[in-house]
Amino acid sequence: MSINSALTAGASGLQAESSALAAISNDIANVNTVGYKGTEVDFQALVTASSGGAYSAGGVTTTTQQLVTKQGSTTQTSSPTDLAITGQGMFVVSTQPTPVGGNAQAEFTRAGSFTPDANGFLKNTAGLYLLGWPANSQGQVNTSNTSINSLAPINITAVAGQVSATTAVSVDGNINASQAVTPQAAAAGTTPVGAGAYNALTNSMTAYDPTAGAGVQPDFTIPIPVSDSLGGSHTLQLDLLKSSTPNQWYAEIQAVPASDVVSGSGLAPGQIATGIVAFNSDGSLDMSKTTIFGTPANPTFSIGASNAAAPGATGVNWAANLGVAAQQITVGIGGTTGSGALTQAVSPSVVSSINTNGTPFGSLSAISIGQNGMVTATFNNGTTRQIAQVALATFPNVDGLTAANGDAYLASQDAGEFSLKTAGTGGAGTLASSTLETSTVDLSSEFTNLIIAQQAYDASSKVITTADQMTQALLQVIQ
Repeated sequence: MSINSALTAGASGLQAESSALAAISNDIANVNTVGYKGTEVDFQALVTASSGGAYSAGGVTTTTQQLVTKQGSTTQTSSPTDLAITGQGMFVVSTQPTPVGGNAQAEFTRAGSFTPDANGFLKNTAGLYLLGWPANSQGQVNTSNTSINSLAPINITAVAGQVSATTAVSVDGNINASQAVTPQAAAAGTTPVGAGAYNALTNSMTAYDPTAGAGVQPDFTIPIPVSDSLGGSHTLQLDLLKSSTPNQWYAEIQAVPASDVVSGSGLAPGQIATGIVAFNSDGSLDMSKTTIFGTPANPTFSIGASNAAAPGATGVNWAANLGVAAQQITVGIGGTTGSGALTQAVSPSVVSSINTNGTPFGSLSAISIGQNGMVTATFNNGTTRQIAQVALATFPNVDGLTAANGDAYLASQDAGEFSLKTAGTGGAGTLASSTLETSTVDLSSEFTNLIIAQQAYDASSKVITTADQMTQALLQVIQ
């Protein structure tokens, strides 16, 4: 009868408002939780069949859903490993500091408050480890493998313990086009050669000694730290002297100290290579006329092993006491700025950055994470190294994810198959370091909803009380 349906409707109202109260309470409790997504409670009316002109109340039911797609505001922090995603995507995290599989389960989160643990793994405040594509021993990252098994926990300190020889160097910098030509350089360009002229063998920059007055002072020097096959640290120095030929500079590469290498005939003691660095009229490097690094298509220089036979003409070996293997070093100076570019412009000569692979890199001094998720380590000797790239996961229906502890989510059928992408590609958002995404909870709205839920709950209880009184009245009539 209608009174019974009123009781049922009132009871369903109590249950629905209790669910709403629980969701509101949880949102309010997580107003300061990084990356938390507020919950939406939807009410749906229930309908039952009515007969004989009597209306039968169906009541109400609720469904709750976390609005994962809702973007929270961002706030600046002082930690470079704090990350926020602007746009679509979720951080891929693991419950253990191991690749996914076995005891390590893949989860997804927007909570980017990552800090290194005692072993150097990036872990957020919920204890979840950030996953990404690891760099190889050359500092290169392969993001083409989109299997989740290709990801590994990002460790920002492990690279400091590896030992590998330097095989690649890139230099970003500028050489001052307005540099005056020195008398020694000018004399080298005359016919016959003038007195005191620069000569890469007999009067070189490598032999420059200001105290003894020997050699030729370079116009600009670029020290390049490298590592040998045993992890030993060495400095190779690129010396540059402006030539009287437009857009050309005399160049030498030397070891500092000179005793680190054994140079063959045709080279001064400590010299590794000599030649020319040439530029185009627009200030970019002219590799076709640059001879210091061998062939233009493959700019390299080589150093033989310590135990190798005496070097031949223009050859060079590591010193015998070092006991290290031969190595060939590829030089990047003719690319784009940021990937190895040496330019000539009318501005002071300066080195912007020197990137080198191999170890040791010195002590870790800083970590930076770019908008594309590239994690770069900077060491106290000025070198940098790419160590990993953060992976982002996108879903067809991100709101269909299953919530888990630690402000994380699990994949589900409702969410669809996820795709792994680098930040800023394929619809994935960009990353901002030293930034956190705040909770999407709006306290003013939650307090309003709290009052509405309380009043609705009281009203539903009043319905039950009234229906009960009417039932008692009916029973009294029957009696």
